[in-house]
Amino acid sequence: MSGGFFALFDDIASLLDDMASITKVAAKKTAGVLGDDLAVNAQKASNFASKRELPVIWAITKGSFLNKIIIIPFAIFLSAFFPQSIPFILMIGGAYLAYEGVEKIFDYFARKKEPKKRNLQILSKEEILKEEKDKIKSAIFTDFILSIEIVIIALGVVYKEPLLTRIFVVTIVSFLATIGVYSIVALIVRMDDFGIALVNLNKESDTLSDKIGLFLINALPKTIKALSVIGTIAMLLVAGGIYLHHLHFIKDYLHSLPFVLKELLIGFLIGFIAFITVYLFKKIFTRI
Repeated sequence: MSGGFFALFDDIASLLDDMASITKVAAKKTAGVLGDDLAVNAQKASNFASKRELPVIWAITKGSFLNKIIIIPFAIFLSAFFPQSIPFILMIGGAYLAYEGVEKIFDYFARKKEPKKRNLQILSKEEILKEEKDKIKSAIFTDFILSIEIVIIALGVVYKEPLLTRIFVVTIVSFLATIGVYSIVALIVRMDDFGIALVNLNKESDTLSDKIGLFLINALPKTIKALSVIGTIAMLLVAGGIYLHHLHFIKDYLHSLPFVLKELLIGFLIGFIAFITVYLFKKIFTRI
C-alpha cells in the first residue's frame, strides 16, 4: 500500500516536472508578444496625475486578470471543439489593434495642424474622473486583445497535451504575463518619484544619488514619449503578424520584404481600412 502511495507521489512529481518544462517553452514563445504588450500598456497607463498613476495601473491590472479568467476557459473550449474559429477571433482583434495604431497616428498629425495658441480647457473633477475611466476601459480592452494572442500562443505549445496540462500551462503563463508586464509599467511611471527620493536622500549637493535621481527625473518624459511611439508601432506589428500568420498568400506576395517591414505594412493597411470604415460609418450615422 505504501509502495502504491509513493508510486502515485512519483507520478505527480513527474507530471509537475513535465508541466514546468512545457511552461518554460510556452513562456519563451510568448516573449515577443510580451515586449509589445509592455510597450502598449506602458503607453496606455501614462499621462495621468502622479497620485493617480498607481491606482490606475492597479485598475488596469485587475481588468487584465479578469480578461485572462474570461479568455482561458473560452480558448481551451474553442481549441477542443471549434479550433477553426480561433484564427478569425485573432484577426478581428488584430484589426482593432491596427485601427488603434492608425488612429493614434492620425491624431498626432491632426494635433500638429491645430493652432499652437488655443484656450486651455479647465475640466471639473467629474470630467477628469470620467476621462480617467474611459482611458482605463480602453487600456483593458486593448489588454483583452493582446491577452487573446498570449493565451492562443501558449495554447499552441500544449494543444496536444492532456487537458490538465493545457489548463495549468496556459493559466501560469497568462497570469505571469500580467504580473510581469504591469509590475514593469508601474516601475516606469514611478521613475520620477524614485528620482526625487534619491535627490532628497542626503543634504549634500552633486552626489552620485543626486546625479542618478536627476537622470531618472529627466528621463521619464522621454521614456513615456518613446513608449508612446513604440506602443503605436507595436500595435501595428502585432496586428500585421496575426494576418501574416493566418493569410499565407500575403506573406508570399510580399516575400521580398523583411518580415518586420511586412508586419508593419500589413498592420498599417489593415488599420487604415478599419479607420476609414469607422470614419465613414460615423459620418453616415451622424447624418441619419
